[in-house]
Amino acid sequence: MPDIQNTDVPDVKQGPAVNSETAGGKATAKKEATPANFDSLSKGKNPTDAQNLDFILDIPLEVSVEIGRTKMMVNELLQLGQGSVVELDKYAGEPVEIFVNEKLIAMGEVVVVNEKFGVRLTDIISPMDRVKQLK
Repeated sequence: MPDIQNTDVPDVKQGPAVNSETAGGKATAKKEATPANFDSLSKGKNPTDAQNLDFILDIPLEVSVEIGRTKMMVNELLQLGQGSVVELDKYAGEPVEIFVNEKLIAMGEVVVVNEKFGVRLTDIISPMDRVKQLK
């Protein structure tokens, strides 16, 4: 089995060079630490801020509206045909759920706009409640 020697790592301190000794009493090479330089994190307008915002504005999201749910047995599913009515768990006029990327973000009511369905937002889920959904 090879002999493993314990070596100390020199202390790094800001300022003048520092000597550090190993377990054997021999001095190691001098190392000088320099302070780190970081860019300012000010909240001022940066010319690239608008470009960064434009970048995320182009991310596609899936928006879906759920008008209700139901459970059925395979037998019932196989008996469905054209003209069949599937009863859902919500009543007419009850708020519908609006999801973005499968996360609930709002409640709304179904409306008709130019002969197409739409949803009028009636209640936006608070950011705190949306964070709770992630857990």
